[in-house]
Amino acid sequence: MTFDFTIIVPVYNEEENLIRVEKELLAYKKIASKPTCILFVNDGSKDKSQSIIEDICSRNNGFEYISFKENRGLSTAIKAGFDHVKTPLLGYIDSDLQTSPEDFNLLLQHSDAYDLVTGVRADRKDSFVKNMSSKIANGIRRTFTHDGMDDTGCPLKVIKSNYAKRIPMFKGLHRFLPAMILLQNGKIIQIPVRHFPRIAGTAKFGLWNRLLGPLSDCFAYLWMKRKYINYEVGKKSE
Repeated sequence: MTFDFTIIVPVYNEEENLIRVEKELLAYKKIASKPTCILFVNDGSKDKSQSIIEDICSRNNGFEYISFKENRGLSTAIKAGFDHVKTPLLGYIDSDLQTSPEDFNLLLQHSDAYDLVTGVRADRKDSFVKNMSSKIANGIRRTFTHDGMDDTGCPLKVIKSNYAKRIPMFKGLHRFLPAMILLQNGKIIQIPVRHFPRIAGTAKFGLWNRLLGPLSDCFAYLWMKRKYINYEVGKKSE
């Protein structure tokens, strides 16, 4: 079967969630607006995540995985997913399932006209501290990037693969994906999606990751923006 869309699922110590992830993704594949495959990226999990992922992939068509030798962080996991995708469109979703795979269909409706479509979490089901730190971090980031995005931390995105593969990722840059598409003169849009409370597992980010860390990343982004090389081939020999 030929697939048009790959969902990247970064995983780090999510053994309690993975069977539910399998169930939700299988249900989505049946209603997906484009033929869809799944790519798990195991970011050096120390629990039973890898063995569960292998079992899931062995019993389901269109499910594959790559596994790191050691933990390298979310940006690296996403970058590895970008590198390994073979479909014209890719998306990613967190394995905590605080967003629903079903909402990929909302984003895919805009994938012809836009090069990146990101969700914006409506009625977030997080703690007050998490919500406020995310709001402040997004405000700081918008000041630096002028990307107009309200919720770049939303773990539900659809990107044209040729754009995603040109992003020079560094640690923390997953928060700047819309801005990096703009550097390529791409078009971006945000679409409201549903948000759910975490049912199992534990959050991997604290106050530093959500607020203070992204502030330092903004300066890295500004350096990259000044140095970024962008070109388009107009003609080449046959």
